[in-house]
Amino acid sequence: MAVSFVTLFQWRLNSVLLQQENEILLGVKDQILSLVSKLDEVGGSLGDPFFWTLHAHETAKSFLILSKPKLKKKGKEQMVSFIRKLDEVTGVSGDVERIWACYKTWVSEIRGTLREADDYVDDFIVKVYGETGQDRKESTAEFGSEIENIKSRVSEIMNRSPQLGFSPNLIEDIKKLLRSKFDEGTPLVSCMLSYMNLPSSTRKSGELMEDKAHVNLERLVDLGMLKEEASSDCLRTVLHNAKFLRVLDLENTLLKSLPDEISKLARLSYLGVTHSKLTELPESIGNLRNLQTLDISWSESEIEVSNGVLNVVQLRHLKMYQSTNDGEVRVPQGISRLRNLQTLEGIYAGGGIAKELGVMTKLRSLEVRCVSDDHADELYVSIMKLNRLQKLSLSVERVSESCDSSSSLQNENSILPCLESFSPPPLLQTLELEGRLIELPLWLGSMENLTQLHMCYCHLSENPTTILQFLPNLKYLRMSQAYKGRRMNKEFFRVGGFPKLEYLYISSDNLVEWTEIEEGALPCLKQLSIFYCMELMLLPEGLQHVTTLRILDMWNVHEDLIRRLSPNGGPENYKIKHIPLVKYLGDMSHGFWGR
Repeated sequence: MAVSFVTLFQWRLNSVLLQQENEILLGVKDQILSLVSKLDEVGGSLGDPFFWTLHAHETAKSFLILSKPKLKKKGKEQMVSFIRKLDEVTGVSGDVERIWACYKTWVSEIRGTLREADDYVDDFIVKVYGETGQDRKESTAEFGSEIENIKSRVSEIMNRSPQLGFSPNLIEDIKKLLRSKFDEGTPLVSCMLSYMNLPSSTRKSGELMEDKAHVNLERLVDLGMLKEEASSDCLRTVLHNAKFLRVLDLENTLLKSLPDEISKLARLSYLGVTHSKLTELPESIGNLRNLQTLDISWSESEIEVSNGVLNVVQLRHLKMYQSTNDGEVRVPQGISRLRNLQTLEGIYAGGGIAKELGVMTKLRSLEVRCVSDDHADELYVSIMKLNRLQKLSLSVERVSESCDSSSSLQNENSILPCLESFSPPPLLQTLELEGRLIELPLWLGSMENLTQLHMCYCHLSENPTTILQFLPNLKYLRMSQAYKGRRMNKEFFRVGGFPKLEYLYISSDNLVEWTEIEEGALPCLKQLSIFYCMELMLLPEGLQHVTTLRILDMWNVHEDLIRRLSPNGGPENYKIKHIPLVKYLGDMSHGFWGR
């Protein structure tokens, strides 16, 4: 937990201010910012030198055990002497476990207080959205008082923080001892020295075994110590000496299975094994009782998720999207036991899982892959119960490999089923739909809180912006093969529509002509991206009046379009010459134009 947990709650408070755009919370903004400032002090206190002292002690003991057969008598005596030095620094000779128990009790108080506060913030957001007038004012005032109470409780806990001594020469003492008595070429010594040679900024304030741990491991990867055949052995060596590790990020490794040592990291709160060759999550994953984030997304192989994951009761974020098949991961029945989950990505909802989702009421982000007729109705009923949900992604079985592929979905099973009966949760801000739609569901036009919409392979026959332009807070619109028509006219982007839209992405195999944008339309647009529109020869008349545009991206477009827009005599350049940055990629040319 420690620093990372405090930081996450600070982000949570800041995101609340941003999401509400200070309208609802204007009266309590000062109290929230004051609590954020107080949490800065907590982070500094949790970054006590204790963590490094204790880790150095455990590293030395582990090194002594592992290297005992190779050490001469004098070397053993020196290592034992060094461990005694560390005992003296801690102030409680030989009783490291008691020191840790004392410190853990204090940290648990911080953790419990912030978890209660996090739940209180959630409950307030859900409650205040349903209120108006005097009721909303009273709820907001009550929320401000509770924020003050939380700050007072945090201050009181801070006053009881343990104080431990610390010697600034510990690191150098270990390095000198290692270099003088042991062969630097051995894997263990090499790992330890490389670990300690990292910049001092990664060691100060107790961050070595905390939030900066993933940076340290990345450094070891750069040094060639976690690559190829040796990756598993070296990783085991590092983990053996990192019993207090909180963050472990193993992106782009060749691991096919998790080393047993990971299941012994009882204090681990973040585990990332992305872009790997991982094939299973073992039963032993259930030993990580303090794990809050598990990210195994983008595995090159199908992953079998064991029942062990159901025992990780503190888990808040589970990300599992795969690059194989349709990206779905099948989880064991009983997933609803993970009542603290806030993020669940890459899940397949068949086999009874759809019904279980309905009781996971703390979910804020949900991605469901391979939605089909056999469970769609049950899935939608469950999603409508998730009143805290802010992000939802639904996709059907795919044929093409990506949203930007030039091929189209042709099989009859690619229709996103039963959306007419669906009603989105009230707080939903991001919606992603991937699959054919017979028509755009009418409920889309009533989503007042929606800020991001991704539509991929919807292949609509009718103009989707007829409904979408009335979304009052939409800032990001991605239409990738969303419309199968060959022509877009001024009806698509009219004056008064899309009042807050800042980013527009269009990808279409079929689009041949985009004729006009009304002057005064798209008043806030900052970036326009045209991807995979190989038939499009002209950008619309009126684009020159969208003066807010800062970036124009054109990728995989026709060479004739690029020539017409060129600042070197292109007849259509007047439409884009006001845009500071234009990037382009055609069949034979690529580059950028800038002012």
